Amino acid sequence: MNESRLLKAAATRPLLLRLPIYLRLSGPGWLQGAMTLGGGSLVTSVMIGAVYGYELLWLQPLAMLIGCIMLFALSHQTLSTGQKPYQAMRNHVHPRLAWAWAWAALLSSVIWGFSHYPLGAGMLEEIIAVSTSFSLIEKGGLLRDMYLLLLGILIWMSCAYMAWNYGRGGRYVALFENLIKILSGMIIVSFLWVVLSAATNGQIEWSSVLAGYIPRSVPSDVGGITIIMAALGTAIGINMTFVYGYTLLDRQWGREHRELAQFDIVLGLVLPYIVITSLISIAAASALHDTGLEIAGKLEPRKVGEMFVSAGLGEITGKLIFFCGVLGMVIGSLVMHMLCCGAAAAAIFGWSHDSRNYRLALLIPTPAVLGVFVWSTLGAYVVIPVAAICGALLPIAYIGWLILNNRSDYLQADTPVGGKAFFYNVCMGLCILVVMVSLTYSTAVKLGLV
Repeated sequence: MNESRLLKAAATRPLLLRLPIYLRLSGPGWLQGAMTLGGGSLVTSVMIGAVYGYELLWLQPLAMLIGCIMLFALSHQTLSTGQKPYQAMRNHVHPRLAWAWAWAALLSSVIWGFSHYPLGAGMLEEIIAVSTSFSLIEKGGLLRDMYLLLLGILIWMSCAYMAWNYGRGGRYVALFENLIKILSGMIIVSFLWVVLSAATNGQIEWSSVLAGYIPRSVPSDVGGITIIMAALGTAIGINMTFVYGYTLLDRQWGREHRELAQFDIVLGLVLPYIVITSLISIAAASALHDTGLEIAGKLEPRKVGEMFVSAGLGEITGKLIFFCGVLGMVIGSLVMHMLCCGAAAAAIFGWSHDSRNYRLALLIPTPAVLGVFVWSTLGAYVVIPVAAICGALLPIAYIGWLILNNRSDYLQADTPVGGKAFFYNVCMGLCILVVMVSLTYSTAVKLGLV
């Protein structure tokens, strides 16, 4: 049965019976999930749990709710009109805003790579060390740097192969999306294993976990404010806002897919993100918070693995399983960074998505492999400030989408009106307000004004 018939069949069924059909047809939302579940989400989640315990478990679900609302709006706009997001922003909002959006998405994808490739190489190095006892970690020097570069190149080759074939369209798009679904499932299993091991050891206070999802306090120190901005930037990054509309069009989705697209976002992005980041923060809180261990300067994933082991989770769970989950997050995110660079470059320079220029643009983040040389000095710490910067760029996309959602010359008969328009505008306005207040407050804290 083709997609159109499945969608028509789903429309006649109750919600619970529609879900299996929507899960089967879903795809672009899972790509968004793969993009957001990278090194930024990992390090932010670890910091939230290790430094603040269960207190800030509400932060990342709130950040995802904000992004989810905005992506709902974009999917409605793109699927109702069939127009490419960049052209819509350029023609109906302002050419400079569209240009700034595309370049911000492209550059952020490249910058993210400088933290993700060393993170991935470091995790692969640890997996090999735990599995085979072969390690150059203690030796350091040029030999280890070359070893990390080799591992980084292997990761780049895997990501480039997947992105290059996705760019060929057709069945490769569906194949890649199915691989991402499997990868997301493996990541959930990995971190669930870590949490269940901690729970078995009696290390998790479940009453405190539940209380942590109720906002009760906001950090007032510079580090805490940076984490808030990082959470906003890693839940929905500026590059994610750009590439999402193009993945919808790559699947040849249209008006009849609008409800499916909303379920796709929830199934592929919102639920995996909340589950995985919560599991990581809970594991970090149970093993690392209030232990008397010095947290500052020790939160690169290798150190986290060692601290998990010292907290009683064992070598297999604390290191091997944890590192495999991290590597899966990194690879999915790096592939999506490549796709974002391709989409952004094609929009800026007017290339079609079946052109050779577009496919070559997928490789723009390649120099980021050299980030492996700063693994020993910067490691994962670059993730937090980069995530905060990306969070500060979000209003570029969000304000543009709010304007587009009210342009009748763009959406025509699909422009929200009456109560529906009021609801959308209030929700989108609140999302923008939260991001802008967070940005303003964090700037004031860093300048010592509050």
